[in-house]
Amino acid sequence: MPSVRSMSRFALSALGVTQSVLGFTHSSLIRQESSASATCSNPQLSCQNSSAVTDTCCFNSPGGALLQTQFWDTNPATGPDDSWTIHGLWPDNCDGTYEANCDDRRAYTNITDILKTYGRQDLVDYMNTYWTSNSGSAESFWEHEWGKHGTCVSTLDPDCYTSYQPTEEVPAFFNRTVDLFKSLPSYTWLSAAGITPSSSKTYSLSAIQNALADKFDGHAPYVGCRSGQLDELWYFYNIRGSLQTGDFVPTDSLTKSNCPSTGIKYLPKSSGSSPTSTGTSAPGSSPTSSPGGPFSGSGYLNVITGGSQKGCIISSGTWYTSGTCATITATSSGDGFTLKSSKGACGIVSGALTCGSGVHSTIFTADGNSLQYSGGTAFSADSTASGSTQVKVYAGSGHPTGLTIEWQGTSDRPSTDPPISASNRLETLVSVGLVGMVLARIFGL
Repeated sequence: MPSVRSMSRFALSALGVTQSVLGFTHSSLIRQESSASATCSNPQLSCQNSSAVTDTCCFNSPGGALLQTQFWDTNPATGPDDSWTIHGLWPDNCDGTYEANCDDRRAYTNITDILKTYGRQDLVDYMNTYWTSNSGSAESFWEHEWGKHGTCVSTLDPDCYTSYQPTEEVPAFFNRTVDLFKSLPSYTWLSAAGITPSSSKTYSLSAIQNALADKFDGHAPYVGCRSGQLDELWYFYNIRGSLQTGDFVPTDSLTKSNCPSTGIKYLPKSSGSSPTSTGTSAPGSSPTSSPGGPFSGSGYLNVITGGSQKGCIISSGTWYTSGTCATITATSSGDGFTLKSSKGACGIVSGALTCGSGVHSTIFTADGNSLQYSGGTAFSADSTASGSTQVKVYAGSGHPTGLTIEWQGTSDRPSTDPPISASNRLETLVSVGLVGMVLARIFGL
């Protein structure tokens, strides 16, 4: 699946950080890694507190469940043949919901340069082997992971640093992600239990879960499959203290596996580099795509506004918060892809996203999970969708309510329905009054 990047929109000047980035020296790395972030005395364990904690520089909130996520990509394959790959580090809320893209001002577009400025060429080299994407550049993938997830980690907020300088929180996020990945050698753990890639063997879900739980303090990670093939793992942690210096404590998965109970395929990589040894570090390989998967096959178009998901796109192309998200089919076309719903092809008609039988398909592109039109991810609406009101979505930022549209593959964060936030479920309850149906949907997730 192509993931075309429009690098012009990534200009530093657009984010107002050019001078800050160019002004960094190696000495700022030493300060950041030693004492710049908050000092935490007797911090509480996230998601286990009995009362509200106000110091979010020493207590991750609301994203108190941190997930180190990994991919097993087989075709095309990237990274060593004997390793899983880094997908990211995600701050989920303690109930399994999550926030995303929490601070557009810190959605940096030069992760490689930032890490090099802080003297972390070693980290860049490791990430170029073990944290890459087969649907775009590694740099774009890192930018996506930072912008969507890193900006939602409360302990990385600029207010948590003394004499804060823009971007100084970035090395901490990527360094911690890599360190966690190195401590989670999934390939080795599975192999030790006799679970190895094979074109003919199949495995049970319980065997996979037990093999990993045995090494992860008794806690099985989320095990994800695509078409019955093992392809991702999410290791859940609570944190005592900050992401930068706190203790990561293994915990149970908040998400139920979407794999079948038996007959799971664990295919060998069709192509990739030779096995690589990293000493005591666990080897890794490269994720297929950013979270939610690439724009390929079937998925949903979630609407992100105000830093969190609020509803999704339905079959006509409008924005809706009360009901079931439309299943959208993405098909590769030229340098991008087309979208289609049950109503017909999707395109930009008179400036608005529209799907229907008479619509001429628009060629869209992507920046990670974010839908792009004419090189930009900005979309907007005249108002915020709520209740049973459908709202038309326009390309560009010319309307009062700004938003982005993100792809969620049908196997990403699986549930009985596409995830709509708790607040939107409440709106459904109040505005529609279908109490039984809403409660069934909530408790069925």
